[in-house]
Amino acid sequence: MEGLQQFWQQTDGVGRAVALLLLAMSISAWVVILWKAWVLRRARRDIARAVPAFWAAETIDSARTQLQALDREQVLAPLLSAATARPAAGTLETSGVLESQLTRRLRDALHGGLAHLQYGQVLLASIGSTAPFIGLFGTVWGIYHALVSISAAGSITIEKVAGPVGEALIMTAAGLAVAIPAVLAYNLYGKWVAACEAELEGFAHDLREMALDAGKSGALA
Repeated sequence: MEGLQQFWQQTDGVGRAVALLLLAMSISAWVVILWKAWVLRRARRDIARAVPAFWAAETIDSARTQLQALDREQVLAPLLSAATARPAAGTLETSGVLESQLTRRLRDALHGGLAHLQYGQVLLASIGSTAPFIGLFGTVWGIYHALVSISAAGSITIEKVAGPVGEALIMTAAGLAVAIPAVLAYNLYGKWVAACEAELEGFAHDLREMALDAGKSGALA
């Protein structure tokens, strides 16, 4: 802690800007990490409960009610709405065959659900890939600033160099401390999103088949 205070006092505006940038990146990363952990855990749990409950229902209305009650992140309900939608006749949306209409609506609904689950992944990837280099830049700048100050003092000794250089190395450690949690979370959440995507694609495929079987006769509404 004392080293950080000395570094803050001795560095210039550039070094302080780098330190504040790393702090902002760390706060942003941890906010996204905690939020996505909550969202993805809910989504995975809801998908595991809602899909079996949907297919166990006796009617499409009761199945829709089950889905609305269990699908807290709203990644399954839009798929059902897309499968049961009845667009107005005479539009481009209804100009194709039923199979194409269902595929288009389900694809759009699936992309919307995946976008919700993937939200924040780009930020984690960006922080994980850039934070080490920002920290390294802060270290290089800190060493340069320290050497210039020591040189201006007129006498250079190992004792005068070691302290400021060691304090500047804190920026490299700070960059790694910001990047490592972001990279680990990105990889873990990517695996969770992929698992949810597989479940959602399977549910969308089953809904499409059900709609094709019953939609033409008007049984699905």
